[in-house]
Amino acid sequence: VQLVESGGDLVDGGGSLRLSCAAPKDTLEEYAIVWFREVPGKEREGVACISGTAGETFYTDSVKDRFVMSSDLTKATEDTVYLQLTNLQPGDTARYYCAATGLSCTFLTITGWQTSDMEYWGTGTEVTVSS
Repeated sequence: VQLVESGGDLVDGGGSLRLSCAAPKDTLEEYAIVWFREVPGKEREGVACISGTAGETFYTDSVKDRFVMSSDLTKATEDTVYLQLTNLQPGDTARYYCAATGLSCTFLTITGWQTSDMEYWGTGTEVTVSS
């Protein structure tokens, strides 16, 4: 499964961005999609998950109420998953990755969003928030 992220940019503090993750058509019928972010020198952190075609979303406390994950399954050739980032803070500066897993989002929230539970990864998109 090839995942391709886009939408990262340099933005002022308090600003917004929408990240996209393009996946082959019908990927969400088999996989949940998870957004992670990584800052150099720190562990990759899971922040949001969408549970396949049901569209149920889950968030970590660090982004809850500021980030919104959604999906568009209507396109002919791909499934697209979005992460809307609002009220961005310098602490949100990171490389953002989407990943696919056959596990449920509920399971991931219980086990701590382990990178080892992901089966496929994109190459990431860079988000930089200026203060």
